[in-house]
Parts: sequence; C-alpha cells; structure tokens
Amino acid sequence: MSPSPSSSEIAISLLLYGNNRLTKGDKMHVISLIVKNEFGVMQRVMGEFTRNKINVETIVVGKCEQPGKSRIVLSVNDKDQASMAVIRLQKLQDVYAAQLVEASGQSAYALISTSDGNVGVVGESMQVEELIERCNPEKYVKALNAL
Repeated sequence: MSPSPSSSEIAISLLLYGNNRLTKGDKMHVISLIVKNEFGVMQRVMGEFTRNKINVETIVVGKCEQPGKSRIVLSVNDKDQASMAVIRLQKLQDVYAAQLVEASGQSAYALISTSDGNVGVVGESMQVEELIERCNPEKYVKALNAL
C-alpha cells in the first residue's frame, strides 16, 4: 500500500483532474431551503425526514444573505424521496423556500486529514470523491453544497 499523498500532491491532483467529469458513484439529490434563523427550526425540518424515513446523506447549515434567515442544504440518494421532501417542507411555517438544486448548481467539499495536516478540497462531487479515493485518507468528511 502506498503512503498517503502530501497536500502539495493533492493540490496538483486538483489542477490535473479539475476539468474531468466523472460518472461513477451514486448521484445525490440536493435540497436547498431558506428558513427562519431561530431555535427549533432545524428540529422541525429534520422531523419531516424522520417521519418519512428519508436518510439525509449530508447537511450544511448557516446564516445566509437574507437577514434573519438561514440556508439549509441537504442531500439524499433517492430523487422521489427528495421531491416528496421538498413538497412537504414547503408547507412548514418556518420554511420560506424549498427547491431541488440541479447538478450544475451544486458543489462538493471535503476536509481531508493528511500527514502534512488538513487539506480542504472543493469541486464537483465526483471530482472530490475521486480525490478522496486516490488519497485513501484515514479521516475525512465530504459534503455537498448549493445556493
């Protein structure tokens, strides 16, 4: 087994593979929400996924460009479940907007632990997945995001 690449090798890989469109792996369906930025909203949103037995693969939450509001970006494996979730989420009082995001509006990122320290990677989902596989890190986290 070869050693994990250094952070400079990862950066070179990003440059070399940045324009490739990879087709392997599962396609994630991304849901973007604009919600009230207040206590309990996340619990109510996640309750819809729990009630419908939908597994959330990734989740990113933070304040957004609209004052008093936050953006929640979730990914799920099944398109029908994602579509159903959007319809149900649009009915919640705390949700101002809910939509499925096309692949062209998505990006992925990962934080990879290497022997040289942590390295952040940003790109298309399959590109980031390819780098994770090539690096074979002991620890990493990958998520999808969209606006």
